[in-house]
Amino acid sequence: MATVAEVMIQALKSAGVQRVYGIPGDSLNGFTDALRRDGTLTWEHVRHEEAAAFAAAAEAALTGELAVCAASCGPGNLHLINGLFDANRSGVPVLAIAAHIPADEIGGEYFQETHPQELFRECSVYCELASTPEQSLRILQIAMRTALARGGVAVVVVPGETFLDEVRGAGEPTPIRAISPVIRPDEASLTAAADVLNAAERVTILAGAGCAGAHDQLLALAGALQAPVVHAFRGKEFVEYDNPYDVGMTGLIGFTSGYRAMEHCDALVMLGTDFPYRPFYPDGVPVVQVDVRGERIGHRVPVRAPLVGTVRDSVDALLPLVTAKTDSSHLDRMTGHYRRARARLDKLARDKRNESPLHPQYLAATVDRLAAADAIFTVDVGTPCIWAARYLRMNGTRRLIGSFNHGSMANALPHAVGAQASHPGRQVVALCGDGGLAMLLGELITLHQRQLPVKVVVFNNGALSFVELEMKAAGIVTYGTDLDNPDFAGIARAAGLFGVSGPQLTITGGRITSYAFYVQDLSSPPSAIYGYPTFYAAKLTGQPGDNVQLTDTANPNIVGFDYTDASGVDQHVPTADRGDSDAPGAWTIVNIATGVPEPASLALMGAGCALLLALSRRPLAQRAR
Repeated sequence: MATVAEVMIQALKSAGVQRVYGIPGDSLNGFTDALRRDGTLTWEHVRHEEAAAFAAAAEAALTGELAVCAASCGPGNLHLINGLFDANRSGVPVLAIAAHIPADEIGGEYFQETHPQELFRECSVYCELASTPEQSLRILQIAMRTALARGGVAVVVVPGETFLDEVRGAGEPTPIRAISPVIRPDEASLTAAADVLNAAERVTILAGAGCAGAHDQLLALAGALQAPVVHAFRGKEFVEYDNPYDVGMTGLIGFTSGYRAMEHCDALVMLGTDFPYRPFYPDGVPVVQVDVRGERIGHRVPVRAPLVGTVRDSVDALLPLVTAKTDSSHLDRMTGHYRRARARLDKLARDKRNESPLHPQYLAATVDRLAAADAIFTVDVGTPCIWAARYLRMNGTRRLIGSFNHGSMANALPHAVGAQASHPGRQVVALCGDGGLAMLLGELITLHQRQLPVKVVVFNNGALSFVELEMKAAGIVTYGTDLDNPDFAGIARAAGLFGVSGPQLTITGGRITSYAFYVQDLSSPPSAIYGYPTFYAAKLTGQPGDNVQLTDTANPNIVGFDYTDASGVDQHVPTADRGDSDAPGAWTIVNIATGVPEPASLALMGAGCALLLALSRRPLAQRAR
């Protein structure tokens, strides 16, 4: 008779699973030994269970099929949790096999005892204990089917000794694979949505990851409505390519064109997105929202016309009811805005190519240029997301994986492990922050041990830069964010990888490349709702910056500033007054409280320079004194 572990492995194989990510441990020994004896499933040995969960999440995101990770009881299970939260919030099908302490010891405060069903409940769509050998296969198959059907994490908890128990009459496992059901709204809902769109004159579409597999439908709807298309970050890889209606992203790291397209619409269509940042939504306009999960509709704004279904099926059903629009003025204005914003961003990358330390705009643009047409990019949370959002070009075959919903640091490297293990013939490039890489640095050893030719590019700016960005957005002086980094390239060489620091860049082989950047290379949000003026005024004077207002930005160039002079007259500083140079020292920075020039370390880049220039103008300085 077969053991529980052997039956589980046969069920995994019938579901198309080819590998399991994890770290062995005594409570998991029955499972890993069965893997060894079977010999057809690969054990992807990582250095931290969190990395195993991240790796499985990346594989599931890329394939749409079930990916599997496993951990031993107690601390091993606990280490899985953050990566499983990421997978579950990303809506990808991951199965976690969580070993447990001996069944007859549960509840007795045994060594390494936890309560896995309670621990994993919040980060899963299914979590159950297989308490008997005869129950194990049924629980496993329910878990696999639930993960695939609901798009999330399923956890099967198995006491360690149960893996070794024999199963009577198990039979052959039923193959469980991903399916693509047709899900579309009812006629009444479609008619209500069409009425909203037909009555509007300036429709904007906000598109997300739910547009995967619906690119043709998205373009058809945008064409019929003459609507600019704004994308959320997770939707970038599915939306922006071959899209004449694209006007970029919105949000804190978005484009002004994306923000303006939503600001000036008189109806908004949300396609497969639950974009979370409410301040970036328009006020008082009717909203049509399409989502396959009806419970997500209306999370962010009131929705006039909810449509429950996939984007593909819902748009196909909606289009015959939509009256094609002929007035393209809203679309033309927003795509023109996007072209200007895009040109400014591209100019930043070109103009900074010969500067040292290197600027991240140039590096990201260079990675984009050198990467393969079907490259898979993984991106750390933080400033690497900014540069990926702005400079990586998607083309329908490239993929972009990140912790875009859960927002965990340290995701890019373990995501790359899963991407490369599951796609050995494709180029995988991990864009890592220095803070994120340091958190799971041991996975560099995984790359060497598993012979995974991932290209790791480190944005080494010596700070938790996105945390600093958030502090500045709140008007807070940065504190506690400095990083005293090691030589990452040297660590890579010690781990058996190729490593280099400096301006050299090639991504033809497995390597880690560390780049030093200006710490203050800034990115500005696309609207004036954040507290940058307060931050810079506080930075220079120690006083509140309420006499300066940021009125508009074109990331990361500043369009202009308003301020009130000593006579109480409102003044405006346009972009033209700041010249073309963003180099440190290009501006004379004066502390407006003391009138004394500040040291070069305060010559901030990009948005900072322009704002400090506005702060240091004579009328403002006179007022401060």
